[in-house]
Amino acid sequence: MTNLPSTLGALRASGWQSVPVKEEIRRNAVRRIQAGQPLFAGVLGYEETVMPQLENALLAGHDVIFLGERGQAKTRMIRSLTGLLDEWMPVIAGSEINDDPYAPVSKHARELVATMGDDAPIEWVHRDTRYGEKLATPDTSIADLIGEVDPIKVAEGRYLSDELTLHYGLVPRTNRGIFAINEIPDLSERIQVGLLNVLEERDVQIRGHKIRLPLDVLLVASANPEDYTNRGRIITPLKDRFGSQIRTHYPLDTDTEVAIMRQEARASSVGDVDVEIPVYMERVIAAFSQVARSSSQVNQRSGVSVRLSVSNLELLGANALRRGLRAGESHVVARVSDLGALAASTGGKVEIDSLEDGREGVILEGLIKAAVLTTFKELVAFESVREVLSAFEQGVVAHTGEDIPSEQVVAVLAEAPVLEPAVTALAGADASAAARAAAVEFVLEGLHLSKRLNKDVSGGSATYRSKG
Repeated sequence: MTNLPSTLGALRASGWQSVPVKEEIRRNAVRRIQAGQPLFAGVLGYEETVMPQLENALLAGHDVIFLGERGQAKTRMIRSLTGLLDEWMPVIAGSEINDDPYAPVSKHARELVATMGDDAPIEWVHRDTRYGEKLATPDTSIADLIGEVDPIKVAEGRYLSDELTLHYGLVPRTNRGIFAINEIPDLSERIQVGLLNVLEERDVQIRGHKIRLPLDVLLVASANPEDYTNRGRIITPLKDRFGSQIRTHYPLDTDTEVAIMRQEARASSVGDVDVEIPVYMERVIAAFSQVARSSSQVNQRSGVSVRLSVSNLELLGANALRRGLRAGESHVVARVSDLGALAASTGGKVEIDSLEDGREGVILEGLIKAAVLTTFKELVAFESVREVLSAFEQGVVAHTGEDIPSEQVVAVLAEAPVLEPAVTALAGADASAAARAAAVEFVLEGLHLSKRLNKDVSGGSATYRSKG
């Protein structure tokens, strides 16, 4: 910062050139694409679908609207676009709307340059401050977005016709930057009309003042599908002015959902208690969300957010932690019996379609069972557990559950050593007793859901026995 020019004359001498913000973003996007780098980090699952469309839009210099259900990283992508701006940008000192030193548009900046010439002071703004965002709400006004006459400035003695009486709104204040509107259908239609000039003519007019502010801004918006929100719509002329409309989606496979969960979820371990969540339990959580997205008993128009997967993984770890704290264990591994805790994290994120009151719990339990069974079939070949059924037919009984210590769960391996190959494949050869207990419980629950073992539940414990 100390080496950057501080006056207009020094800026000219440095050779700095002014380019429109869309050209600036395009230039930086080209560099990343040529280098084989993603436009921004932390957004997974869009590499072959959304990202190519976004790259095309930025290379074309388009304003963009992201259309998709909740929890599809729309806001994250929008906010990450600031990484494609130059790190520092010069503005006329004291400018409220980031005036270009070579082409100032506000009265303050024009007068300063006219008075001081090459001695006009220059300030440098960081790219993070060149981003503005507004959550669209029905009470949003034109004054919020575009601007209004400031009564305080009028009271100070200025005339209403004086341009300096204006208080600029969010859009002008984001001049030469990126402005985002989240949930744009929630804007009333008359306010949407106020954005038409911003998107096409690139100027704003405030309260009938005979001024024209040619803005340089990339406008990005997000919206849920209109058939779900029913709260409003994007007027056709406004939608027509967005250069690109990009549809987002939920993770297309379990591996991607698991990767997102690992990236976003908070660690469960605390103090002296180490919490481990096995890979197969992570896949159960991911499969639960994917099963819910295809279930006729879940309102698909409201969506099943990836936030559900993240919250469920965190709560699974929290329940395992609580179980470990109560049992005095220093190492605890999440089990199938911990899945019962997911009702609290799922209830507010999934809308159940049921004709009968009180059926939500039953439906959620069914979805969890479907997720466990799906994961079991993916990871455990039936040939590896075929002999386990014979052992149970000969009288083996297994006790598991939240109230059962790991050593007691693992004891079934002594009675049914044929369980060892499947448990070792899931937990590893040198796994702890807690990890082996979790694997035993997963295999037994998978066999039960496959209708090959009976299960009796009593409180926090469960008993698996032969169906004979």
